[in-house]
Amino acid sequence: MSPFILSALLFALGLGTTITFSSSHWLLAWMGLEINTLAILPLMAQHHHPRAVEATTKYFLTQATAAATILFASTTNAWLTGQWDITQMTHPLPTTMLLLALALKIGLAPMHTWLPEILQGLDLTTGLILSTWQKLAPFALLIQVLPNNSTMVIMLGLTSTLVGGWGGLNQTQLRKILAYSSIAHLGWMILILQFSPSLTLLTLFTYIIMTSSLFLLFKLNKATNINTLAVSWNKFPVLTSLTPLLLLSLGGLPPLTGFLPKWLILQELTKQALPLTATIAALTALLSLYFYLRLSYALTLTLSPNNLTGTSPWRFSSHQLTLPASIFTTLTILLLPLTPAATALLAL
Repeated sequence: MSPFILSALLFALGLGTTITFSSSHWLLAWMGLEINTLAILPLMAQHHHPRAVEATTKYFLTQATAAATILFASTTNAWLTGQWDITQMTHPLPTTMLLLALALKIGLAPMHTWLPEILQGLDLTTGLILSTWQKLAPFALLIQVLPNNSTMVIMLGLTSTLVGGWGGLNQTQLRKILAYSSIAHLGWMILILQFSPSLTLLTLFTYIIMTSSLFLLFKLNKATNINTLAVSWNKFPVLTSLTPLLLLSLGGLPPLTGFLPKWLILQELTKQALPLTATIAALTALLSLYFYLRLSYALTLTLSPNNLTGTSPWRFSSHQLTLPASIFTTLTILLLPLTPAATALLAL
């Protein structure tokens, strides 16, 4: 792809998200989401592979459906209440439609089935954008709508944590595992949305840091399934030795960064007199922890094949940038002591 076209598409991607961030009118927010979707479609299909084209088509249809539902919900709200302002979504019917449309847009269960299939058809760089940047604009709308005392939101969150853990158990493709990991983390964010929006933002930023480090690691290794992780010892021994810490951080084990959002979310759910919800969420995290440990086992305790095909990647040095991976890896492992600073910053 031409550098000029790539620059224009990345600019449009940022512009769409920024428009949605800064808008208070539903039509402007919808326009930002559409610019965002149209900008990422050429990036998804740039390799002209049938699998990539299929993933791009599925993504376009899914996002177009969600955007049309958002437009219909906002129009219905304006018809019933006379308000186009995002914060004035007061009628229960359009609010419910809007929540389901935004859940479809970010991939919450049970509207999640498109996400693993689409992520599997993309390269790791575009998959990283889809898993991180594309979540920001819908979350900006979710936080502004702020549903209060909504049982549906809690059910969406619990279903997502359960499906995200259960769906990744039997996967061998790394991109599908990352997709189910994304679904599970999104469930944690939605669980706490109506009680503490700042905690939702903290969880989102922590998730972006942890997922970025894992995507960049797999990109350095050129790994797409579990078996190809076995040769990473000879290519990047230091990074490979740190990778189990990244995976355990995604699983939410102390003293790593991933423990921070889960700890605070469980504490807040308990304060809100929802101990059963907190218990179920904590138990579903064990499902996700299983396939993170499975990846750690494949990385550190599995011997690589010693035939000619298996040893050839060891002889070539990588010319990829390692600075982003090292920064995100450090943050993923060592950010927990900065918990007071992070919570104070988001509380402002």
